[in-house]
Amino acid sequence: MKIIMNGNSKQAKIGGQALFDGIMMRGEKRAAMAVRKKDGSIHVEEWELPKKKWYQKAFFIRGVFNFILQMKDGYKYMMKSAEISGYLDEEEGETAGRFEKWLTEKLGDKLMSVVMVLGVILGFAITLLLFMFIPSFIFTGIDYLMPETVDLSPYQSLFEGLLRIAIFITYVALSSLVKDIRKTFEYHGAEHKTIFANESGAKLTVENVRNYKRFHPRCGTSFIFLMLAISIIFYTLMPFDNRVISEALGINTFAASAIWTTIRLALLPVLVGISYELLKLAGRYDRNIVMRIISAPGMGIQRLTTKDPTDDQLEVALAAFIPVLPDEQLTVDNEQLTVTDKTSDEP
Repeated sequence: MKIIMNGNSKQAKIGGQALFDGIMMRGEKRAAMAVRKKDGSIHVEEWELPKKKWYQKAFFIRGVFNFILQMKDGYKYMMKSAEISGYLDEEEGETAGRFEKWLTEKLGDKLMSVVMVLGVILGFAITLLLFMFIPSFIFTGIDYLMPETVDLSPYQSLFEGLLRIAIFITYVALSSLVKDIRKTFEYHGAEHKTIFANESGAKLTVENVRNYKRFHPRCGTSFIFLMLAISIIFYTLMPFDNRVISEALGINTFAASAIWTTIRLALLPVLVGISYELLKLAGRYDRNIVMRIISAPGMGIQRLTTKDPTDDQLEVALAAFIPVLPDEQLTVDNEQLTVTDKTSDEP
C-alpha cells in the first residue's frame, strides 16, 4: 500500500480502539473497522458518523457523554470483531455449542443485544467491586482495628486512591500475560503508531508506521489512570469522610463507608469531566512541560497496555485508518490489501 499525503498540515482528529484481531478508527465524519479473518484477508467496514449533539461538544459535560458512548460502541465492535475474526469459533466446544444453539432458538436476533447488555452490567459490577468497594472495605477494616486515639480518616482518600492504582496496574499486568489479550495490546500499539505517523505528516506505509512510538497522550489508558490520580486530590479536598459521616449520623464506620462510597459514585461524572478536559489539553499541547508531566504516568502505563505490533497488524491498522481520513488529505494508489465483505453501512 502506498499512501501519499497532499501536504495538508492540519492534523485529522482521529482516535481508535483495538479489537479482537482488528482495530476500529473514528474520524471527524467517518468511522471504520478492519478485522483480520482466519483466511488471512482483511474485513473492512466503514460508515458515516451522525452529527454530534450539543452535549457531545459542550465543555466539561462532553466528557461524560462521550465516555459513555465510546464504552457502548467499543463493546459493540469488540463483540462484532470476535465474530468476524473467528475468535468465538475457537472458544466453543460441544457443550458450548449446544448452549449457544439453545440461546439462539430462544432469543433469535436479540441474542447479541442481550449478551452486550449482560456484558456491560457484569463489567460495571466488577469495576465497582475492584475500584470502589474493595479499597473502601479494606481501609474501613484497618481503621476499625486502630485504637480510638488513632485517626486515619485524613489519609482515607490517599490510601484508597493508591490502592486503586495498584489494583489497576496489577490487573493490566496480569491481563497482558494472556495470549489473546497480549495480541489485542499489539493491535493497540499498531493503532497508536498509525495515528502518530499521520500526525507527523508521514507517508502511511507499513514501513514508515513501524518506526513510530506506540505511546500516545490521548490514549484511553491514560484517561483511566488520570482519573484515578485526580480522584485522590478531589476526594481529599472533600469536607467529610467515613468518620465525619459516622459521627454526624450516629452510625458505625462500615455503614458510614457505604454512604461515603455512594457519594463518590454520584461524583464520578465530575471526575470524568475533569479528566477528559485534561486529556484533551495533554493531546493538544503535548510539547508543553506541564502537559508532559500530567501525561507521564499514563504514558508509562501504556508500556503494559500496548505492545510492538507485527507488520500484519500494522496493515490492519492502515486498513481501518485510511477510510476515516478527510478526502483532501491523501491520495491512495497501488492498493495491495486483501479486503473482503467491504461495506459502507454501520455494523
